[in-house]
Amino acid sequence: MEQMPTDDDWIALTSDPLTTDAASSWAIAPSCGAVVTFAGTVRDHSEGRSDVTTLEYEAYQEEVEPRLRAIAELARERWPMIGRLVLWHRIGALGLGEISVVCVASTPHRPESFAVARFLIDTVKVSIPIWKKETWSHGSDWSLCDHEIEEIELGASERAELVGEIDRRTGSTIGTHPEGSGASR
Repeated sequence: MEQMPTDDDWIALTSDPLTTDAASSWAIAPSCGAVVTFAGTVRDHSEGRSDVTTLEYEAYQEEVEPRLRAIAELARERWPMIGRLVLWHRIGALGLGEISVVCVASTPHRPESFAVARFLIDTVKVSIPIWKKETWSHGSDWSLCDHEIEEIELGASERAELVGEIDRRTGSTIGTHPEGSGASR
């Protein structure tokens, strides 16, 4: 993996294998008592396909890092107590069980760490220009879950709207700040 960052956000798009160990260890900070790590892995099925063998990720690389940074900034606006964040995504061909995405959040307490980590992965899924090609025993094709990419470099009201849309799509309320519903906190 690439060199460790000099600030509190570790952002990467890489063809290198991902590991949660490095991400989780780096996220530990003296002011934080909670670290939540999410790792998305390649599974053997998807909607309508029971025998997926590999995934191949492609990205609009010039857009990915700025968008990941914007997600980190948005998370820090919503949860100012965040210590460290990790947002990594892998590109290239991946086999079953390999890690494709890692999101890590450290905060002083666990409720915020869980909320931030969920917000990170949910926002990555709808706003990062990365596509996957599934291969299975009878062929290959681009994933059935392709969607339009949501913009994230927005003003406060537009950000609140995007967070609300993410909450509606995922059926969660993690976008809601524990002390209120404003996205500009």
